[in-house]
Amino acid sequence: MANDTTITIVGNLVADPELRFTPNGAAVTNLTIASTPRTYDRATGEWKEGATLFLRASAWKDHAENIANSLKKGMRVIAQGNLKARTYETKEGQQRTAYELELLEIGPSLRYATAQTTRNQQGGGNFQSGYSGGFGQPQAPAAPQGKPQPDPWAQQAQGNYDWGIGANEEAPF
Repeated sequence: MANDTTITIVGNLVADPELRFTPNGAAVTNLTIASTPRTYDRATGEWKEGATLFLRASAWKDHAENIANSLKKGMRVIAQGNLKARTYETKEGQQRTAYELELLEIGPSLRYATAQTTRNQQGGGNFQSGYSGGFGQPQAPAAPQGKPQPDPWAQQAQGNYDWGIGANEEAPF
């Protein structure tokens, strides 16, 4: 819609996406993205982490199934969608507002990882397998036959990478 507030968020999935089906058979996926802003403090020469934003997000139908089949806990994702406010009343009678993201697009961040896509038969994109970059068990690229190649993950394991994890968050691996 023309009046929707569309935002883009970059962060890590705090859990595997939750896929369920409505009584009518429509698929819906719910997930939570954690995003921690970082700023560089020139006076101390250190990075400072801000408060982590935890944003719930959802998607429907084929999009929901693609997400559930493709993304896993700890993956760094880029998500775009319409920000929605939902007001509810607690058991104590207090009015509360929750903000949720209705996903338009989502996929793995390729800043510190790689991904391979597989097109679905109905024409949509699907990030099914081949995601690597420190989350889960990465798949090393196949070496050309006849030439021994160095292990690409050995160098990565020695590196000091920033996976966007906040100071009070547990690393996903």
